[in-house]
Amino acid sequence: MSLALIRLDDRLIHGQVVVGWGQPLNVGFIVLVDDEVRNSAWEQDLYRMGVPANIEVVFASIAEAERQLSGWEQDARVGILLAGDIDTMAALAATGQVKRVNIGGVHHRAGRSERLRYVYLTDEEAAKLLSLASNGIEVTAQDVPTARAVPIREFL
Repeated sequence: MSLALIRLDDRLIHGQVVVGWGQPLNVGFIVLVDDEVRNSAWEQDLYRMGVPANIEVVFASIAEAERQLSGWEQDARVGILLAGDIDTMAALAATGQVKRVNIGGVHHRAGRSERLRYVYLTDEEAAKLLSLASNGIEVTAQDVPTARAVPIREFL
């Protein structure tokens, strides 16, 4: 199969990803791309606890993910790739191998304004997402699979 979902979600692995997306997609693996988590055994253990044993969890740095993207796309199983921030997603997109990005949850912090009820962005973050879209990447926001995928031009 391939990476059925390439998702930007600052919560990374949580129930909405595992149950809401993972079950309907029949996911066999989840790739979590985050340099800090990649180097933290206890954080990896925490994230693994929320994933059924039949789903492999791969923790990758940005550099490792850039090298492994094509392999994950060619994996016989269905996979989800998660990044927790826009800069990580932009780095992966710069490889030319990312064709679509799902904005699943970017939550409120100082300096961010609400774009959708589950997407809060600074103007700089919004510009980075628009840049991805202008480079031919399909960027949509969709918190759960039963919701409508909102094209970037509708929320920015």
